Amino acid sequence: MRKRQAKKRPLLPDPKFNDQLVTRFVNMVMWDGKKSVAFKIFYDAIDIVEERNQDEEKTALEIWKEALSNVMPHVEVRSRRVGGATFQIPMQIRPDRKVSLAMKWLISFARKRNEKSMALRLANEILAAAKEEGAAVKKRVDTHKMAEANKAFSHFRF
Repeated sequence: MRKRQAKKRPLLPDPKFNDQLVTRFVNMVMWDGKKSVAFKIFYDAIDIVEERNQDEEKTALEIWKEALSNVMPHVEVRSRRVGGATFQIPMQIRPDRKVSLAMKWLISFARKRNEKSMALRLANEILAAAKEEGAAVKKRVDTHKMAEANKAFSHFRF
């Protein structure tokens, strides 16, 4: 790289839960710079999760964090050319990338669902992920299977 790496900007914690992870998630939900709309979607989804919560000792935010950790991948495959052939090499994932991928998958699979509102879609995807089911968890399982299948090429690591 020619330029030095960009500095990580500190995120302000969200107003309701005072949590930076929530702000990071809302920033990923946000479209066209409409942060207040994104916050409304997230808070409505958390309210829906709270209503449908069967487990009384867990709050909706804890369920969301559990869903996020259930979606988090631990290994991924990266392409690497070795002698004219391209190999899929399994690699460990950095902690911040784990969180980013989990959030991205949770939001993208929530968007693909077919409920009425985005808040409802997100709430249902969070509840499914908390129970270790749903499309986002399937994506994590598929990623792990791909890494497991290509374990033979792990000596090509860069």
